[in-house]
Amino acid sequence: MEEDFNLVLVLLIYALPVLLALMAFVIGGLIERAHFKSIRTREAAFAHYPAVPTCSLDGDRVVGEARLVTASIVVSLDYFKRILAAFRNVFGGRVRSYESLLDRAKREAILRMKEQYPEADLIVNMRINTSQIGTTDGRKKGMGAVEVLATGTVVRYQS
Repeated sequence: MEEDFNLVLVLLIYALPVLLALMAFVIGGLIERAHFKSIRTREAAFAHYPAVPTCSLDGDRVVGEARLVTASIVVSLDYFKRILAAFRNVFGGRVRSYESLLDRAKREAILRMKEQYPEADLIVNMRINTSQIGTTDGRKKGMGAVEVLATGTVVRYQS
């Protein structure tokens, strides 16, 4: 009877964290893939609507409206990506788990900017800024997230 209790206790102590980490990895991957699929679909819908970092406009057309547009997204860093990044900090190299997170966040911010003015012709002078919110080093409290802010000038030409 006591041996059964000890076995259950050992499983809870060692197997449960591994199982939870595995579940987090699988669920996080599914959520990320679903978000990328949504981004690709929305990007296809806005393929005719460029967002460019240059300030130049079509000189042959008259601007009917121009206004500032901003969009942001805050993405939390999941624990599995933090673990992978910690290994990269020890051994060096690219942190691909963060690269995909930032790629997803940048693309989402640009799409949110375009979705605010779907009738516009283009966005010029587009800029992307990133900032860290909180901390991920464990010494200070914080939620460990990254914000991506996209700004630009929405231009609509006169018909």
